[in-house]
Amino acid sequence: MQIIRDASQSPLARRLGNEIAGEVMFDPGSRGRYATDASIYQMVPAGVVVPRSGDDVAAVLATARDEGLSITMRGGGTSQCGQTVNSGIVLDCVPHLGRILEIDVENRSAVVEPGVVLDTLNRVLKPHGLWFPVDVSTGSRATIGGMTANNSCGARSRRYGMMRDNVIAIDALMADGTRARFGALTPGANFGAVDAGLAADLLELGRVEASEIDARFPKVDRRVGGYNFDALIPPEAAESDGRPINLAHLLVGSEGTLAISERITLKLSPLPGAKLTGVCHFPTFREAMEATQHLVKLDPMGVELIDHNLIRLAEDNAVFKPILAEFVRGEPEALLLVEFAEPEMVENRRRLDALHDVMSDLGFAFGVPGKREGGVVEATDPGLQARIGEVRKQGLNIMMSMKSEGKPVSFVEDCCVRLEDLADYTENLTAIFHKHGTDGTWYAHASVGTLHVRPVLNLKQDTGVKALRAIADEAMALVQSYQGSHSGEHGDGIVRSEFHERMFGSRMVRNFRKVKERFDPTGVLNPRKIVDAPRMDDRSLMRYGPGYTVPEVDTVLDWPGHKGAGRGLQGAVEMCNNNGACRKLEGGVMCPSYRATREERDSVRGRANTLRLALSGQIEGGLASAPVAEAMKHCVGCKACRRECPMAVDMAAMKSEAARARAELRGLHLRELLVAHMPAYAPLAARFPTLSNLRNRSPLLAKLMERVVGLDATRPLPEWRGDWYRTPDTPEAMLDADVILFADTFNRHFEPEHLRAARRVLEAAGLRVAHAVAGAEDGRPERSLCCGRTYLSTGLADRAKVEMARTAAALAPALSRGIPVVGLEPSCVLSFRDEVPRVLGRAVWPAEWDGRVMLFEEYLASPLAQGHNLPLGPVAARKALVHGHCHQKSYGQMGPVEAVLRRIPGLEVEVVETSCCGMAGSFGYQAETAEVSRRMAEASLVPAVRAADADTIILADGTSCRHQIADLAEREAVHVAIIVAEAMDAAGIVDQPMAAE
Repeated sequence: MQIIRDASQSPLARRLGNEIAGEVMFDPGSRGRYATDASIYQMVPAGVVVPRSGDDVAAVLATARDEGLSITMRGGGTSQCGQTVNSGIVLDCVPHLGRILEIDVENRSAVVEPGVVLDTLNRVLKPHGLWFPVDVSTGSRATIGGMTANNSCGARSRRYGMMRDNVIAIDALMADGTRARFGALTPGANFGAVDAGLAADLLELGRVEASEIDARFPKVDRRVGGYNFDALIPPEAAESDGRPINLAHLLVGSEGTLAISERITLKLSPLPGAKLTGVCHFPTFREAMEATQHLVKLDPMGVELIDHNLIRLAEDNAVFKPILAEFVRGEPEALLLVEFAEPEMVENRRRLDALHDVMSDLGFAFGVPGKREGGVVEATDPGLQARIGEVRKQGLNIMMSMKSEGKPVSFVEDCCVRLEDLADYTENLTAIFHKHGTDGTWYAHASVGTLHVRPVLNLKQDTGVKALRAIADEAMALVQSYQGSHSGEHGDGIVRSEFHERMFGSRMVRNFRKVKERFDPTGVLNPRKIVDAPRMDDRSLMRYGPGYTVPEVDTVLDWPGHKGAGRGLQGAVEMCNNNGACRKLEGGVMCPSYRATREERDSVRGRANTLRLALSGQIEGGLASAPVAEAMKHCVGCKACRRECPMAVDMAAMKSEAARARAELRGLHLRELLVAHMPAYAPLAARFPTLSNLRNRSPLLAKLMERVVGLDATRPLPEWRGDWYRTPDTPEAMLDADVILFADTFNRHFEPEHLRAARRVLEAAGLRVAHAVAGAEDGRPERSLCCGRTYLSTGLADRAKVEMARTAAALAPALSRGIPVVGLEPSCVLSFRDEVPRVLGRAVWPAEWDGRVMLFEEYLASPLAQGHNLPLGPVAARKALVHGHCHQKSYGQMGPVEAVLRRIPGLEVEVVETSCCGMAGSFGYQAETAEVSRRMAEASLVPAVRAADADTIILADGTSCRHQIADLAEREAVHVAIIVAEAMDAAGIVDQPMAAE
């Protein structure tokens, strides 16, 4: 097994560093992170370059030619066939080569750089009433350059065509360093900027080989295999589709093997109007496949498949389960999502009505005697349509969410056949799967005969790799028998290129090779893709190659449901399939650090790959290594990935494992010690607030602390309060209470008014309130309880376990009696649903206790609080602007916050669409991460707060969030408990605020 070693001081790295402005990354962590894409393959590159300009790309190309290395251009890194992995230099286009250069609204065209992300482009186009309609499911991270290289298709290709149908021209950098413009040929054989000799050779190839192309290229809706030689057939030839020759279409789908796209001119389309969707239910999968050819006669925008396996896997996902309940009726074996998007809604309505008729004519209806159980569920609400679309878009990731050693593997998943053959093809391919002891889940583009399916195989075993080979051979033969295409959407790469001779014949493959040599005689551009490919089952090229093992490792947490070393940590890390959902730039929370830096290192995917390599010994030093520490540096532990990653890759928890390993090897820095032990020294610091807050008053002391401790001198630290919140109760008082208030370290010592407000609300509601306290220990008086998070986050796992066990023991009598515990700080309270049981085990923390430790609003909105006196009156603020703590969002706890606030008369409630605030405990105060913290906040939160008028109250339950808002937006933010207490005052429940203890 190859060990990735540090090559940062290599002569090649130094040479590139002197010649280009972009980043040159030859360190083991970077090389490892770019060694994989969303395929089964892994090839460690010689190095990684992040170019800042086209001149950088040209310089790297020249250097690669001199050094005898290849270069591979990379966009979102989501290729499923191994297109973006190679052993030379990988160039990441996304951070700096993502400009939209021109938008021509009148002529409906745009010119973009290759690193432009599809969703970003469409957000810019939307105000103009336009969009780029090749709407791939990975649009939140797929780049136009990558889509061009792969000839991407998307769900609506039946209406809009594939990428080649929507690319007007490509300005390219050739292998020899010259530049050329590829586009439609003008009258008089004017080749534009393309070398006349090259253009003439291509046209001659199209003329001579027109009949062979016509005979060999499949006549199906989707074909992206090989080079697009059919684009070279003269318009006058019988085999031509009549369109003028456009040389750019030869580069589309060439996977970066012929030239490098620098600027791509796109054809735009008007935004579709309002849509209607019919969800067709079928009792058997075959009946759905047979019906597709009839449904498309209604000319829908698209027909997308979801099978029963996908439905059941989605039901296990907390995000998707409630969505399924909205549109799935009964227990269908397959669904076909039929979408109509005509300019006039009346026409959509007519076609949706006709869909009911077609289904009835085919013999399907709900609850009708004599009919097969099925029919159409209408989705007329745009919100529901969007939610259904998201389930379909996430089909791949839902399918990959299996926690078994075997995983759904991409290698035969996008073959294309004619619709009349679809039922037989899918049935016969399923039989092949069963023959080899496996099965697959079907989904996606039924309307064009391209269904995605991945048989479940364990590629860590030779038996799994042998089954991969056998299934691939038999599947290709099956596709051939139907005169279909072996590559219908996701391209060739490593996994399908070797089958070109079987599919196209030896003569056509020789032509492929001639064109490759004509464009790239030295083989510098992404070699061994499309031509001269390796065997697709070569284990030395796979992510789990020969000898892949993960030795046992001691872990902080249990990883339930996962397999492998470290109580399942290995399996949890390997869940990342590199699909890159963590690289989205808008919507949700994940991943705030990637949004701030746009660096692969700072994505959840980048971190997961680093951890996998470290665990398996491919990065020296394991979890305690420098590459792991570098990857975790900007992780804020927001837990968004736990919910928003379809694989539920919980990087915050994985960061705890890495922190523990590094702390055990190297110890803790003074700053980490101060953070970790804050719960222990907080009472002492609060007793002497003048001294404790001196650093904030003295710029000299602040600068000294930055130098010694590493706390950014420009950021004021939270102020210790002399009137900190005391908890006078005894452990016995908890057993006589209706509810127990858990006073966390932060609200207790920095913002005690929040705890006082919460206590007032609970008591005013007629509840007997006690405080969570521990009994006297070793002659010491009773002291407050701690969730252990500060210790866990800094790597002091043993101390975290002690604190958690102490808290569990103190709360056990009350929790066992069903008495709820209520707290204010989300990161603290929600630890009892995640870290505490995973550290202590279920024998110490039973599952039924998880829901008995509740957030303040969660308790007020729960049935437990119903029947108590909770009237709320109008407050001074007219509007509440609410920022949710990341952990609240991760655990779906923003609903109760909104529910409680909307009970306040006359209060307008707006929840800001934000990612992480960026403070994240000590992250925003650290000198080396303070700038990234600011960038996270400035993305959406701080601008929204600055724009709020004076009559708007800013609400944020997280201590860190409130301080970030105060520091950067210069507005006070308070906990929701403050406004609820004010509303109870207004209702006459509480006359005077409770005095400070």
